[in-house]
Amino acid sequence: MALAAGLLALPAFAATSNFLVILADDLGYGDLGYTGCKDIPTPHIDRLAAQSVICTDGHVSGSVCAPSRAGLITGRYQNRFAFEYNSSHMEPEVLTTADQLKAAGYTTMAVGKWHLGAAPDEIGFDHFTGLLGGSRSYRPSKETRGTQRLRRDGEDVELEGWTYLTDFLTEEGMRLVRQREPDAPFFLYMSYTTPHTPLHTREDLEQRFAHIEDKGRRRYAAMVASLDEEVGQWLDFLEKEKLRENTIVVFVSDNGGATSNHSDNGSWRGMKGSFWEGGQRVPFLISWPGQLAHGWFNDPVISLDLTPTFLAAAGAGTGETDGVDLMPFLKGEKSGRPHELLFWRMGPTRAVREGDLVLIRVQEDDGSIHNTLLFDLSTDPVQRENLTDARPADRDRLLGLLEKWESELAEPNGDMADVYRRNHRKKHKMDVVGRKAERKLP
Repeated sequence: MALAAGLLALPAFAATSNFLVILADDLGYGDLGYTGCKDIPTPHIDRLAAQSVICTDGHVSGSVCAPSRAGLITGRYQNRFAFEYNSSHMEPEVLTTADQLKAAGYTTMAVGKWHLGAAPDEIGFDHFTGLLGGSRSYRPSKETRGTQRLRRDGEDVELEGWTYLTDFLTEEGMRLVRQREPDAPFFLYMSYTTPHTPLHTREDLEQRFAHIEDKGRRRYAAMVASLDEEVGQWLDFLEKEKLRENTIVVFVSDNGGATSNHSDNGSWRGMKGSFWEGGQRVPFLISWPGQLAHGWFNDPVISLDLTPTFLAAAGAGTGETDGVDLMPFLKGEKSGRPHELLFWRMGPTRAVREGDLVLIRVQEDDGSIHNTLLFDLSTDPVQRENLTDARPADRDRLLGLLEKWESELAEPNGDMADVYRRNHRKKHKMDVVGRKAERKLP
């Protein structure tokens, strides 16, 4: 049974639900206390995990930043609306979680990293503070330009007295919650840049990890510690504002740990940019006091599920999405897996999961097959045994499912740089084994 014994069905909650998504950037699966990390304590994220359903088989719909975020913020495979690459952009007519919750009477707010093309106010957000691009310095600078520069509802705030970006974003999120219309339900998308490069740390936090010999890992640890602090501040804030009981808090990363930021994905093979488990299986917590008791949910879920889950909790249906409302499964009211099929595609690589079988197909630019990989996660979770030749019937069935899904997708806008296209093919070779080898292929 996928539902852990400690996960109980509890009575319905009467008040209107708020939604807080805390999104980390390039966080390694194995870099949190509750996932087994030994050198980076994360007491506050662990505290949230102790109040959450821990989705042990949680995924995102892309293995790099922007496509993953596009899927999360719409509940649809981003490939359906042409968003496949970091250089892609979302058109204003794409329906988002914010659009639908705003129509249901919610105040909708986004803070932090955007990286989606269309401006936040064009796709349903009432307020936005952050950077429109994908990364930037963690310190203010008059030299910061363009989409890296900090803005608040269209106005420049790059030099308005803040000292460290991660702290500033939390302050902005809390300000927006406090200043919303009294008693209005809210949806807050807290999209941190942490621990994405550059590894700019707070000095006090880096000193805390002076015992870590590797300088890069030491700085990364300080970045994760700063994110952990923000999670603790959010939990304290919601309690103080008497919002905790009716706020669903989700903690998730946008993809697996990156090759460049000294992160670690634990036992999972692969890193950011790949469709190995380490590229798109992420820490995934869902917390709702009074509704969900602490426990473990071990069947596959995906970030696309957040939109229908939120809409259902808001009494606004579930929308037209590729996700499902997770609450009946997390409460034990529904049995079986939320998903029998999950899909991924970026550039030359695509993947499909059916039950515990995962097929990865890598293509040349002319469409011919570069290589095909097949794994059974029930017996080989670390993906060491390629079953392509041993199980041809499974291989061909999954290839057929993948082909059908691809026939429904839009032609991508944007493009993939040649170096990343080459590396994407190389990442998915069976002889690329271990973090040292994986880090050579950004």
